[in-house]
Amino acid sequence: MMKRSSNDKHLNELIVSAQQGDTQIQNDLLDKYQPFIAKCVSEVCKRYIDAKKDDEFSIGLAAFNEAILSYSPEKGSSFLSFSKLVVKRKVIDYIRYVQKTPVAASLDETYDEEQMENPTEIVAVKEIYQKEQESWYRREEILDFKEKLRSYKLSMVELTEVSPKHRDARDSAILVAKTLYSDPLLREYVQQKKKLPIKELEKKVDVSKKTLERNRKFILAIFIVLSEDYLYLKEYLKGVG
Repeated sequence: MMKRSSNDKHLNELIVSAQQGDTQIQNDLLDKYQPFIAKCVSEVCKRYIDAKKDDEFSIGLAAFNEAILSYSPEKGSSFLSFSKLVVKRKVIDYIRYVQKTPVAASLDETYDEEQMENPTEIVAVKEIYQKEQESWYRREEILDFKEKLRSYKLSMVELTEVSPKHRDARDSAILVAKTLYSDPLLREYVQQKKKLPIKELEKKVDVSKKTLERNRKFILAIFIVLSEDYLYLKEYLKGVG
């Protein structure tokens, strides 16, 4: 496992205390990380976020609190990396919800009355805005995924080269990764050693040692996806197993 800095360890200890019911520490964390939350929300909304006025900040604050209560270092990512994804996803969900309501959303406020009289145009603008938000979030996931790959000494270029070319082989490797992730002992081994427990894994799957070694990098990449809070990357795994 990658060595955690003393700051990470201290933060993790505070989070454990908050999860065990220490509301004072929980409130202190929510207060201390407000600038971090505002920055995350601002990156989604693409504008300055006022903590006292913007509803999006309140959504981000609630999401950060949810991240505090649900975070587990066993997933392999730092708390701030995990909470950043949680905050951004919740804000995006909120924006989508607001856009679907009949009440004029904040997006509409940037248009004058003449434009507001053209509902077709407004709908088109909202659709473009939503697609831009989704594209942005996908990019954020990919950037975070690349960072996690580096911790396993892997890269996206490498992954493209080693990914199984045939559907059956790819699905088989994904099932191996799911088996690996579902076993607490094997999962901990991978997160600590950053490699496959080939010998133990061979006993649990109907795949040869040679095949496991050949698909090692791809299996590790899928394992990372399963370990993280990736909304879009996990769509790739649906329907397998």
